[in-house]
Amino acid sequence: MPQVAARISNDHEKWLKDFFKTKSAGAEFILPWAVDVFFKMIRGVSVEFTTAELKTVLEAHREVRLLPNQSKQAYLLLRVESACEEREAHIMHGASRSNLEIKLRRLSDLQATALMIWATAYWTSKAWGGVSLDDYVKLTCTGG
Repeated sequence: MPQVAARISNDHEKWLKDFFKTKSAGAEFILPWAVDVFFKMIRGVSVEFTTAELKTVLEAHREVRLLPNQSKQAYLLLRVESACEEREAHIMHGASRSNLEIKLRRLSDLQATALMIWATAYWTSKAWGGVSLDDYVKLTCTGG
C-alpha cells in the first residue's frame, strides 16, 4: 500500500490514537473514507449547478489557498460573491448571480467544502494543468 505523509494537528493525532489501534490504522481508514465522501458530495452537488455556475465557482477559487478552518458554506458564498463583485466572474461565464447565490445558500458545510476542494484542485493540481474549465467540469462532474 502506498505511503502518505500528511501533516496533522496534535488534536487529530490524539483522536486517531484514541479511536483506532494505531495512528496509521486510523489514517488508513479515514483517508479512503474521506476521499469517497468527497466524490459522493461532488457528484451530488454538481447536478444542482449549471456548467456556467460551476465555472463561476472555479473562477472564484483562482489563486486561493483553502485552509481547513474555512470549510464552511459561508466562506464559499463569500469567495463567490467577491469574485462576482471584483471580477464579474458570473458574467464572464454566463451565470445568473442570484440563481447561483440561492443554490450556494442551500448547501451544507460538507457540500460546500467538497465544492471548494474541487474548485481549488483545478488551480493547484498538476493533473489539470492546461485543461479548460469546460473540460474540467465535464470530466469531474459528469464522468464525461
